[in-house]
Amino acid sequence: MIQVLGSSWALLLGMFMLMIGNGLQGTLLGLRGEIEGFSTLEMSVIMSAYFAGFLFASRYAPMMIRRVGHVRVFAALGSTISAVLILYPTLTEPWAWTLGRVAIGFCFCGVYITAESWLNDAASNESRGKALSLYMIVQMAGIVMAQYLVTLGDVSGFVIFIIPSVLVSMAFAPILLSVSPAPVFTTTKPLPLKRLIEASPLACMGMFLLGGVFAAQFGMSAVYGARAGLSVAQISLLVSVTYVGALVLQFPIGWLSDRIDRRWLILGLSAVGGLGAMLSVMLPGQYALILVSAAVVGGSSNPLYALLIAYANDYLDREDMAAASGGLLLINGTGAIAGPIVVGWMLDNIGPAGFWAFIAFLMLGLAGYAAWRMLRRPDRGVEVGDTVSYAPVTQTATPVVLEVAQEVYIEHEIEQQEEGRDHAA
Repeated sequence: MIQVLGSSWALLLGMFMLMIGNGLQGTLLGLRGEIEGFSTLEMSVIMSAYFAGFLFASRYAPMMIRRVGHVRVFAALGSTISAVLILYPTLTEPWAWTLGRVAIGFCFCGVYITAESWLNDAASNESRGKALSLYMIVQMAGIVMAQYLVTLGDVSGFVIFIIPSVLVSMAFAPILLSVSPAPVFTTTKPLPLKRLIEASPLACMGMFLLGGVFAAQFGMSAVYGARAGLSVAQISLLVSVTYVGALVLQFPIGWLSDRIDRRWLILGLSAVGGLGAMLSVMLPGQYALILVSAAVVGGSSNPLYALLIAYANDYLDREDMAAASGGLLLINGTGAIAGPIVVGWMLDNIGPAGFWAFIAFLMLGLAGYAAWRMLRRPDRGVEVGDTVSYAPVTQTATPVVLEVAQEVYIEHEIEQQEEGRDHAA
């Protein structure tokens, strides 16, 4: 881990600042939209627009990088992010924010893809798993730090929007001044969705449902908090607790997933997350319980994302693992685009408890589907010792990170096969 940090600290520092900027803009818009009098439907569309832009970029940003190169794409998209962040408080119209969110979603995805390809190129085969873990920690830490910064300024003013713009601009300096020459950029041709669904229906259904859960957490938490009458400090703590829970439980769950039947773990985590959300549905208005719900949902849903990828790989041939990342990202992104719209409808028709009811419905639905799949196929068909290794991946993952994770899975599988041959000999 120290070796990875020593060779990639500038990249990680830049990504840390980028994540602060991204974490700030989502919370700020939710709070400012309430002040500006935007309707719940308008805020839902605005928040959904980010995920549409992100998903669009996951397909087209790699083409841009191949055409004009890493540095030009990185600089152009980063400049656009800084400009849009400053424009938010000057153009306080739903249509302008929606277009801005599409642009920022596209640009952040493209920037992540560019930086992550550099990080992947800097890591060796032996250190790639450690680099992935460290990158995930940096992402989570950046989002948590962003929530603290939200409390330092006036959301109704202009200055607080300058902070993420400056951070994003400053993030380019350590990256562009320290990285080695840009690597040759390649992406794997996606595995057909039909083949992916046939290989693991549970993983595909889980990725779709988790897309909605993640969109609620990342996109609508501030909107929910404003509708529930929470203060800025309370909303910031709510979002922070979600990601702290994810960070704390990611590695223990990863350790456990390599040692037991993953279907039981998927079922258990989904049920725990759903019941955690139900606490705030059944006992609304109690802030302490809201924080418990946030920690439980964050701590269960984020590790579930990586767990489902590992589970899908258990049923794929080695040559199909990297190709599966594009399909899994598409399925998850589709759920994420729809999530804020449904959450907004539930906030209008049920009230603040609708936010938690939506998350509970998706998490318990995943638990129920996992149980149904286990009844249909009691014999998993893969021995626990023959499964691919778990790799920590967050739901902000781009195609690059997913393919890096797939490489970690493949390398681990090769090591296991070599160890098996050594024991047999």
